[in-house]
Amino acid sequence: MSSVAVLTPESFAEHRSGLGDQETRGGVSEDEAYIPTYLEAFPPLPEKGAPGDKSGEPVGAWSKIRPIKSSVITQVFHVPLEERRYKDNSQFGEGEEAKVCLDIMQKTGAHIELSLAKDQGLSIMVTGKLDSVMKARKEIVARLQTQASATVTIPKEHHRFVIGKNGEKLQELELKTATKINIPRPEDPSNQIKITGTKEGIEKARHEILLISAEQDKRAVERINLEKVFHPFIAGAYNKVVQEIMQETGARINIPPPSINKDEIFITGEKEPVAQAGARIRRIYEEKKRKTTTISVEVKKSQHKYIIGPKGNTLQEILDMTGVSVEMPSLESSSETIILRGEPDKLGPALTQVYAKAKSVMVAEVTAPAWLHRFIIGKKGQNIGRITQQLPKVHIEFTDGDEKITLEGPTEEVEIAQSQIQDIINDLLSRMDYTEITIEQKFHRHLIGKNGTNINRIKEQYKVSVRIPPDNEKSHQIRIEGEPQGVQLAKKELLEMAVRMENERTKDLIIEQRFHRSIIGQKGEKIKEVRDKFPEVIINFPDPAQKSDIVQLRGPKNEVEKCGKFLQKVIADLIENSYSVSVPIFKQFHKNIIGKGGANIKKIREETNTKIDLPTENSNSEVILITGKKANCEAARDRILSIQRELANIKEVDVLIPAKLHNSLIGAKGRLVRSLMEECGGVHIHFPSEGSGSDKVTIRGPVEEVEKARKQLLQLAEEKQINNCTVELHAKPEYHKFLIGRGGGNIRKVRDRTGARIIFPTADDRDQELITIVGKEEAIKQAHKELEILIKNLDNVIEDLMIVDPKYHRHFVARRGQVLREIAEEYGGVTVSFPRTGVQSDRVMLKGAKDCVEAAKRRIQEIIGDLEAQVTLECVIPQRFHRAVMGLKGSKVQQITRDYDVQIKFPERDENQGLDLHPQENGDLNSDLREAEPVPRKCDVIFISGRKEKCEAAREALLALVPVTVDLEVPFDLHRYIIGQKGSGIRKMMEEYEVNIAVPPPEQQSDVIKITGLTGNLERARAGILERVRDLQAEQEDRALRGFKLTISVDPKYHPKIIGRKGAVISQIRKDHDVNVQFPDKGDENQDMITITGYERNAESAKDAIMKIVADLEEMVSEDINLDHRVHARIIGGRGKAIRKIMEEFKVDIRFPPPGSDDPNRVTVTGLPENVDNAIDHLLNLEEEYMMAIVESETMAAYMKPPSRVEEEPRGSTKGFVVRDAPWNAPGNKAPDMSSAEEFPMFGTVVAPKQASAWGPKKF
Repeated sequence: MSSVAVLTPESFAEHRSGLGDQETRGGVSEDEAYIPTYLEAFPPLPEKGAPGDKSGEPVGAWSKIRPIKSSVITQVFHVPLEERRYKDNSQFGEGEEAKVCLDIMQKTGAHIELSLAKDQGLSIMVTGKLDSVMKARKEIVARLQTQASATVTIPKEHHRFVIGKNGEKLQELELKTATKINIPRPEDPSNQIKITGTKEGIEKARHEILLISAEQDKRAVERINLEKVFHPFIAGAYNKVVQEIMQETGARINIPPPSINKDEIFITGEKEPVAQAGARIRRIYEEKKRKTTTISVEVKKSQHKYIIGPKGNTLQEILDMTGVSVEMPSLESSSETIILRGEPDKLGPALTQVYAKAKSVMVAEVTAPAWLHRFIIGKKGQNIGRITQQLPKVHIEFTDGDEKITLEGPTEEVEIAQSQIQDIINDLLSRMDYTEITIEQKFHRHLIGKNGTNINRIKEQYKVSVRIPPDNEKSHQIRIEGEPQGVQLAKKELLEMAVRMENERTKDLIIEQRFHRSIIGQKGEKIKEVRDKFPEVIINFPDPAQKSDIVQLRGPKNEVEKCGKFLQKVIADLIENSYSVSVPIFKQFHKNIIGKGGANIKKIREETNTKIDLPTENSNSEVILITGKKANCEAARDRILSIQRELANIKEVDVLIPAKLHNSLIGAKGRLVRSLMEECGGVHIHFPSEGSGSDKVTIRGPVEEVEKARKQLLQLAEEKQINNCTVELHAKPEYHKFLIGRGGGNIRKVRDRTGARIIFPTADDRDQELITIVGKEEAIKQAHKELEILIKNLDNVIEDLMIVDPKYHRHFVARRGQVLREIAEEYGGVTVSFPRTGVQSDRVMLKGAKDCVEAAKRRIQEIIGDLEAQVTLECVIPQRFHRAVMGLKGSKVQQITRDYDVQIKFPERDENQGLDLHPQENGDLNSDLREAEPVPRKCDVIFISGRKEKCEAAREALLALVPVTVDLEVPFDLHRYIIGQKGSGIRKMMEEYEVNIAVPPPEQQSDVIKITGLTGNLERARAGILERVRDLQAEQEDRALRGFKLTISVDPKYHPKIIGRKGAVISQIRKDHDVNVQFPDKGDENQDMITITGYERNAESAKDAIMKIVADLEEMVSEDINLDHRVHARIIGGRGKAIRKIMEEFKVDIRFPPPGSDDPNRVTVTGLPENVDNAIDHLLNLEEEYMMAIVESETMAAYMKPPSRVEEEPRGSTKGFVVRDAPWNAPGNKAPDMSSAEEFPMFGTVVAPKQASAWGPKKF
């Protein structure tokens, strides 16, 4: 029979203190008060009521009500601190745990709430539908709780039953236990199942898997139904008993873990071991059921966790030491009743331990204004960190918006921490203050400033905290906290800023959008400079998509005006620098303007400070665009034109034509002037800009063509003045070349006969068929009539036949019929058909317009005539010059081929022949060219084919391209300067002058430099080298003057002062006097000699400057003073900033003793006598000020230091809780010493094990 006694913590405390309200005998002192018996202190529980008792009625009445199940459930579970995956509590509710929970809620649809317990454990409440809650719980356990793993072994044939149909059983098991279960694949011979999850989940999953396996193995399974409350006795403390049974019998025993409310114990294995294990378990059960009884006690719910202990270790410890099982209500339950089950004589010690564990932690509260909390915590938690480091077992919790600070931990340490926090609060209240000011919310962001610059400055300057409410609060209250003086100053400045902002103004500037990017600069660099210059002005540019020209300025009136003027000036500079001018330059000269590696164009850009854009190589445009200031653009234009004039016989003339005729001369879209430029060999005609009123028209180009263009332009202008008519007609584009004729011959005849100007469309014109006729009315009518006849004849398609000797056929069809294509393009698209290869015929068919066919026949006859008159000449040029003659990618020889209408064939390279390396010298042609060799080498002979006179002209042009070599004497000592660093100097000259320069090797000691190249380039290169020689000789003379040396004797003790800190003084002397000052090395014999090198005049002035410093140093004195070494660090300041300021202010040098010095208080001050005295007075004042603060802080630290346990006075002895006739008073037993730390240890203490007592073995 079991009995229950209800014992509250209050009554238990009364028993322990001996202050129970017991009747005492007369005349008996307090020490001799009545001692209760064990049965009186722990009375047995009343017997269970009969079935007819009224006490059972309510239960029966409630049992009749049928419960209504909700579709929404709530589960609460706890994650201990040691099992938490994220243990950083500095930002609880904002860290990874919150992010994980949000993600899980989105995935599962369940609602999750987190709360942090005082033991830093995590309580999680999940609400939702059953399926959602189970999925969310599994995700939470996997992602918020540290994972362990275990394996369970069951027969391979049982695995499929664990998986279930379509894996449903496995999924259900994983959801139910919040674990991940990995079952080996069928082909894997392993029979081990791996379970990953929390310890509790693993136990549940393992139990369920073994249960499934046991059900499938009927031969060796026994299921025993025993009351759940007796399972701890069967398992034993730390599972010792059940492990012992399994070892002895070899059977597997599966006891459901405490979290699973099941009575069934499963035993699996061989039949005989299963029977033995079952018998043992039943004997234990029968024995415990017979001998054990229970008592119930009420303990606050908040203290249950201290009784359970980490991972239930405390319960196991009590069971191990006393043999008593402590039954705790679940964490979800609101019950505070704890049941102790065990043998009667062991319940007392177990109850004592339960209360000892429950009372081992104390909770206290300290009240402080909520605004003061962060000051109590300190910067980065410094204040509170000192307390928690000193008292690590104390947990201190601050709650936002609450004035209470909660402390939790051992009683003694909590009291110390409470006292220290109260002292901090009292100190802060005595010297801290706060105030609130009202400023309209629209000004808040301006108070904060960009990236918080304004508000951060105020915080640092006045050492205060300023809280500006976020925009979503829509509050005007700003709170300032800190020292009273700082709070008032910050309040004053903020209010002044608000007043200024109320008086601010907004100004709109009209700036063309094309300038916005230039004002902002790359990555905002330029606008940042403007904002730094006007920090109080806010500059807003419109979005580029808006295409707005309005730039808004906002800020104080005066600053806005200044900023506006500054931006107007910037815009004016941009407008001035955006002037552009177009310069037409003949295409063939663009590469010369660019120069080798862009040297020429880069030089022009840098020297004129302009932007110069050239058209691309494949573009037909010849115009170079120059952008910048007007004067600079004109200077750049003149330099580019001068390059063109130097390279060719270019002439420039100005023609005066009335401005009113300019538009008619230019024509629609420039067609008329373009046709004139093309007709006159590509001259450039430049009209003044519209509206300038200028009559000057500039013509630039070759001399003959310029004159021709001038006459035609004047004639055209005269015609325009007399009578200007225009008519248009259309013709197929393929007819245009035939109408124009070869070299413009056909169209020139029409113009000469009629006097009208005929303009054909360019490749850029949209209407490619339009032909425009300009001139007098009669002239254009006649020209129109002639052109119409020509076009009509072209439309009359005929076929004709001509005879061409087959030996010439190959020439026409070679190179994929290039000659035939040229004839078709030139003569109105006429088709010329030669016989197919292999057909012996001389008949050639022509099809096209009659005139075109006739013209094509004439052209074919001309070509045949050229072929009949064709000769082949030999041009002997040594093979070593072939590459130079050909030019880059054969450009030079291709130009000769076009100019002289010949074919040029170079021989194959003869790799076996030795190269003749004798160059032409002193401008003479090589003897290879002057004296004909008896039999020229095959590899030197170039063949030229064409008409004889053209072949001879082409041969002369080829010979002119052969490079020659000249000698130039340059002093040997200048050669290395001409070569330059890593050959850069000589490479630059070779690129600039397009020659090869050979400098003799140093061992030859020769003055002769050889220059190889074309004759024109040689002269330029010679002049350039001689100019470089003159510059180098001038530099040598200057170097000799700079080599003057002067030595002075200065006492070495003054050298550091002359050099200065990090060389500042001597560097300034070197810079001011342009000299080099050299101090002696450590090992030099003359340690007092300083050498000055430079111009003689500069060296003398540098000497005077050094001697002046020495004279000032000689007047200085040094004095030693004693400053307490404890103030040295404060006087020096962070990184020496404070001491440098003192030295600069008093113009002295102050030296502190190094670490380990014999006299750590000695400080040396050096300087002029008056300055030294003033500096010493200042240092002594600082010492006095700092020593007061040091003494005060040391006194406070000594006061705040907790007394050690050794120094505590012994408290009066107490009898504690005493009862008579207790079980431990039986013979052979010994009562526990309740004052002993070994018998009743505190949490976290380590106690050395002693010999076992009647209380059983101890486990800590």
